[in-house]
Amino acid sequence: MNGQPNTRLSDLFGLAGWSKGELARLVNRQAAAMGHPQLATDTSRVRRWIDMGEIPRDPVPRVLAVLFTERLGRVVTTEDLGLVRHGRAGKRRGDGSVEHPDGVPWAPERTAAVLTEFTGMDLMLNRRGLVGAGAALAAGSALSSAMHDWLHADPAFKADAPRIDDPLHVDPAGLDRYEAAPIGSQEIEELERSVEVFRAWDAARGGGLQRKAVVGQLNEVGGMLAYRHPDHLQRRLWGVAANLAVLAGWMSHDVGLEPTAQKYFVIAAHAAREGGDRPRAGEALSRAARQMVHLGKPDDALDLMKLAKSGAGEEALPRTRAMLYTIDAWAHASMGRGQAMRRALGLAEDLFVSDKGDVPPPSWMQMFDEADLHGMQALAYRTLADHEASAANAAQRHAKEAIELRAKNRDRSQIFDYISLASACFIADDPEQADRYARLALVSMRANSSHRTWDRLREMYRLTAQYAGYPKIQDLREEIKFALPKAKSARGRTARA
Repeated sequence: MNGQPNTRLSDLFGLAGWSKGELARLVNRQAAAMGHPQLATDTSRVRRWIDMGEIPRDPVPRVLAVLFTERLGRVVTTEDLGLVRHGRAGKRRGDGSVEHPDGVPWAPERTAAVLTEFTGMDLMLNRRGLVGAGAALAAGSALSSAMHDWLHADPAFKADAPRIDDPLHVDPAGLDRYEAAPIGSQEIEELERSVEVFRAWDAARGGGLQRKAVVGQLNEVGGMLAYRHPDHLQRRLWGVAANLAVLAGWMSHDVGLEPTAQKYFVIAAHAAREGGDRPRAGEALSRAARQMVHLGKPDDALDLMKLAKSGAGEEALPRTRAMLYTIDAWAHASMGRGQAMRRALGLAEDLFVSDKGDVPPPSWMQMFDEADLHGMQALAYRTLADHEASAANAAQRHAKEAIELRAKNRDRSQIFDYISLASACFIADDPEQADRYARLALVSMRANSSHRTWDRLREMYRLTAQYAGYPKIQDLREEIKFALPKAKSARGRTARA
């Protein structure tokens, strides 16, 4: 007990709308359901947790996490509640904890436990049909400040597996959890192949249909990491965890679960660092930056990209660094900074060309090929065209290159190419060609579960307004309205990417 209010718990308690007596009764009931019938919580204990910063003994923090997750319809972890003893429990960012927003970074031995707890809660939301989109995003500047020194320090690899007798070890009763046991190289190879299958499915169909499977696989890997394997196997297992966490984050972002996505990107960065793969950690953070641009927060994106580029280290291949600069470019374009955008794209092109291919790219970079480079250039120029209409011509050129080069199984990326091209054509006063590519996007979207394509389609729909008097464009507008979901997304906003 530190005598200070636990403001994290207090804030979530206020959102939940319970009385202290109600919460005490719910804790006792849930604890019994989780195999702890002896627990006897009362109103005074709840008051001490909230008003005095007392951290209850296990299993109470896990019980509270389950209750708040169910009540709020989003993942709530013990970190979110300020109930982890090693951290600065219960301080708001505005109260001096900007260094450690939402418990970031956590101690190395906590990474597998945090991973398992968070995925377990996420799976519970899936099973019970809850929404899971009601949390707030941590600002990019806060994350960058919190993670900078940690990401640049050497990982304490010898301590990366939680000890089974660790009092902070999380093993949520009633949640899906892989039984900790030794595994060999063959099992890890199978896990690595499963990542490739999930990644290909996501690229083709969007994140909605396989997200739960990826989260479940990640949950099992978290359990495997609880067993201490030889270093070479443990590093590969951390690599699997990082890849699955990035996929879980990207799929969550793809279906509009933005705070959940951000948490997975942070988990991925932790896992990659624990496995000694700094470029992977940087790429994971770059995903969080792309998310920020999509949500209209380019300043936060640039903060995260500074950390992603510096954290990736000298081991990052030229192609990886090229990809990072394309995200910089998109953020600058969102702010109307044409010169900065063009400079970033020039660096990206130079780096991409300088990659001789003599070192095979890691599996997580194989999706970034020449088509992707042109696709990101098209997106950046199309975004800049909202500020400089002349940029639409370059957007068209790069989008056509991307479409020409795009692999057949990259359906979602191709939809984005079509929408970028159609939008650029509308801005360039070429409604005939815009109509053609917009219809190609509509046809392709029917088999895709990506909400981000809907967001981009809404942006394109806005551009059609000035051509509503054209019969063909009026028909297109009707088709777009029919194709879009009838209700707006839970975030109540329109985004670009």
